[in-house]
Amino acid sequence: MSSASKEPQLSEQELRIAANQYGNELKAIASKIGELELQLDEHNLVIKTMSPMPEDRKCFRLINGVLVERTVREVLPALKTNKEGISKTIEQLTTQYRSKDKEFAEFQQKNHIRIASA
Repeated sequence: MSSASKEPQLSEQELRIAANQYGNELKAIASKIGELELQLDEHNLVIKTMSPMPEDRKCFRLINGVLVERTVREVLPALKTNKEGISKTIEQLTTQYRSKDKEFAEFQQKNHIRIASA
């Protein structure tokens, strides 16, 4: 017996549901990547603005909805750390997106599915 004959055939409705799930997962990942890229841009702008400032200058930071007073010396390293974390998360999500997209393409090819353009 071949591996193809062991797998049950999916009905047209099941194929539609599976294809929609793939599409929704891809949209969710892409949305999160976009959101994180906006945060990364904001971090870059703030870091660029604060870098030339004196380290003892007072600044304010919003932490969990609470505005706290800090100095540039305290805030700048935290911003740079957060920026690095956001960048790594974007890379991981991009890898996950590519993997899911490839999996979806294989699913489409295996089941002879073509997605109609809107």
